[in-house]
Amino acid sequence: MRMTDLRAVQPSAEILLAKATHREPMKTSDSLSSATFERVVIDGRPFVVKHLSVATDWIMRATGDVACRPLWVWRSGILDALPDCIDPLIVDVSHDSTSGETALLMPDAAQYFVPEGSDPLALGQHRRFISHMAQLHATFWDWDGPAGLTPMANRYTTLSPMTGEVEASLGHLDGVPAVLDAAWRRLSATSPEIASVALELAHDPGPLVDALAQTPTTLIHGDWKAGNLGSWPDGRTILVDWQWPGAAAGCVDLGWYLAVNCDRLPESKEATIATYRGALTAHGIAVNDWFDRQLDLALLGAFVQLGWSKSGDPVELGWWVDRVLPVGRELLR
Repeated sequence: MRMTDLRAVQPSAEILLAKATHREPMKTSDSLSSATFERVVIDGRPFVVKHLSVATDWIMRATGDVACRPLWVWRSGILDALPDCIDPLIVDVSHDSTSGETALLMPDAAQYFVPEGSDPLALGQHRRFISHMAQLHATFWDWDGPAGLTPMANRYTTLSPMTGEVEASLGHLDGVPAVLDAAWRRLSATSPEIASVALELAHDPGPLVDALAQTPTTLIHGDWKAGNLGSWPDGRTILVDWQWPGAAAGCVDLGWYLAVNCDRLPESKEATIATYRGALTAHGIAVNDWFDRQLDLALLGAFVQLGWSKSGDPVELGWWVDRVLPVGRELLR
């Protein structure tokens, strides 16, 4: 993947943080990666630093991220091209070519993030998130991006049982990878047919990737979970953790949002889908010819990614099975 330098990058975290007068480690319960974080103070202002490397972060390993995608979207100017309604927070970046570590410097905006926990999002905020998601997609409509940014197939293999096996073989026995095998087994016991479909596509996502490629593409963020989201007082959306960006179907972002935030949605999934579709239309995107097909495929993809987490809630699992099993059967017949 060729990297175009439109934004300067500091040569090391030490230089990036040379003016810091205070540094301390931090961790939040909503952070599911194994990246490390610091709170720092520079010129009297509080910042958060995220340190990323293949050696320390399972998401980078599982998604095949050898170039550090947050570094790429900063260096290439992609973050500068985001619509004004979205703030990725990053204000400076370092990359140590010797160690391979990237550090992202962000203002500490903790008070403006979605609170941790499982309480439903405020309805107005939730609908702004979806509207701003659609505006992001409309801004980059028909964007094909570099193929190596986040390959579509990698999105659907990352949370397969194989990731758990690989991480265990490396001696990493905690976090999300450690629960994947047991969670997939529970899904297979609870709903064998949909589990079989999801596992087959997790091992070989080619049919799903090929079908999605027949629909429009845009730039997607890839991880619109509540822990990555916040709102500034002026209504702009804070959207951090750019570890899964790439050219993809816009509904892939929507499907992930519905799946990962299922216990925090303040309205039905159908109402959320309608908000997204209406916002795309409002931003000049004609949706009649492709939307329903892309949505069905993207929801199936979201279940391939996160269906293993749903076997404990019969109502939630039932919604997904009803929505995605028909298209799954079609792709694998």
